[in-house]
Amino acid sequence: MQLTGNTILVTGGTSGIGRAMAEASHARGNQVIVAGRRKGLLDEITAANPGMAGIVLDIADPGSIAATAREATERFPNLNVLFNNAGFMPFDDAGAPVDDTVAHDVLTTNLLGPIRMTSALIGHLKAQPRAVILNTTSLLAFAPLASAAVYSASKAALHSYSMSQRYMLRDTSVRVQEIAPPWVDTDLVPAKGDARAMPLAAFVEQTMEKLALDDEEVVVDFVRQARHSIATDGSTPSSRA
Repeated sequence: MQLTGNTILVTGGTSGIGRAMAEASHARGNQVIVAGRRKGLLDEITAANPGMAGIVLDIADPGSIAATAREATERFPNLNVLFNNAGFMPFDDAGAPVDDTVAHDVLTTNLLGPIRMTSALIGHLKAQPRAVILNTTSLLAFAPLASAAVYSASKAALHSYSMSQRYMLRDTSVRVQEIAPPWVDTDLVPAKGDARAMPLAAFVEQTMEKLALDDEEVVVDFVRQARHSIATDGSTPSSRA
């Protein structure tokens, strides 16, 4: 992925990885549009980053997705990067009754959200000379965390979808890259001093470097060995937990 000269729409851009990546991209001179549910946070972020734009988006609402796609392309006709980052991670117990409402919300946000957002923009992206779809999955897409089974499954499904999407877009101007974070110290799952969590600033720095290499699957050095082990034997301690 070229790291400059883009117009980038970031879903889930008001906190955590989304906000940090949005600000890092903005600092490189890209036009960045952050999208999220909380207008107050959008206003705060755009005020702190002059030139950045904000659009209210409820990624779980197909009508809001359609409206965001229309507004983004009308205001920013050069939009060429969609960063599907919105998501949330509740804990659960797959060995007991699962809360159906929570499971539905996780799949709607983490899986259907990126599918619907991309569907709303794919025609526009394919018309650009160069375009990129970035899908945020997780290391848990490859080795699930037993105590977050539905979240892990949603990310595994998005990983699979990304592979199919990449193949179907192989003869177009649109590239598909997948960012698979480890546990990063954000408000998604705060580390509270746990050394197993990667600092957010280090994650963003390494991710930007690897995006520039055009890797299809972006995995930071912090967990590259773990990802290699998963690919080799199909299991890790978290998947066996």
